[in-house]
Amino acid sequence: MGDTAPSNLTLRVISSAVMAPIAIGIAWLGSWPFVAFWTVAAAIVLWEWDRLVRAAPDRSLVGFIGWMIAGLVYAGAVLLAPVILRHDAALGFVAILFLFAVVWITDIAAYFAGRTFGGPKLWPAVSPKKTWSGAIGGTIGGVIAGLLVARFCGLAIAPMLLLVAVVLSVISQAGDLLESSIKRHFGAKDASQLIPGHGGLMDRLDGFLTAAVAAVMVGLLRGGFAEPARGLLVW
Repeated sequence: MGDTAPSNLTLRVISSAVMAPIAIGIAWLGSWPFVAFWTVAAAIVLWEWDRLVRAAPDRSLVGFIGWMIAGLVYAGAVLLAPVILRHDAALGFVAILFLFAVVWITDIAAYFAGRTFGGPKLWPAVSPKKTWSGAIGGTIGGVIAGLLVARFCGLAIAPMLLLVAVVLSVISQAGDLLESSIKRHFGAKDASQLIPGHGGLMDRLDGFLTAAVAAVMVGLLRGGFAEPARGLLVW
């Protein structure tokens, strides 16, 4: 009999088709549902991080404490970065949509570009399947998606917004590599098996987290706590 189990790609597509509308719907609601959603996400990420650290053999007390502090910072960023951006009453929802578009399409385009064109590996010691062609294709796709969202929402496509999209796409891919290096350090393939086809929530949020942190930094520098989304999007 043939193998009737769904492929990993099929599982990823199904999981994404379920999760994406939920994430967008919660972002649209904003307020306490949005905070609650990302609080739960941060708690799950911290749980997955704890599992990775505790499963490591021969850990010293100092090293263990250091990794747990890093986990608290990582999980804290999962909560704070999107909440700070969404807090902007005028453009908070648009900023989250912009981030989703850049990060999600970067991931999708990188996958298909890498499979189609192949070529030199991006960082084989950390993630042996990722290629430079995938990274470039992902960046192009993510930038186009982000700018389309911005345009659809009535924002001017200034050169600096294009640059922001490029930087966020690249940083989201760096976040993916960062999480891969952490898992490799602890000898794990996935952070958990929570999401079919994706592994754990850490595996799903790695690129979004680093891009969101970068977006918040830009937004706060230009718009302050009152208008971080405007600081990110309006140039």
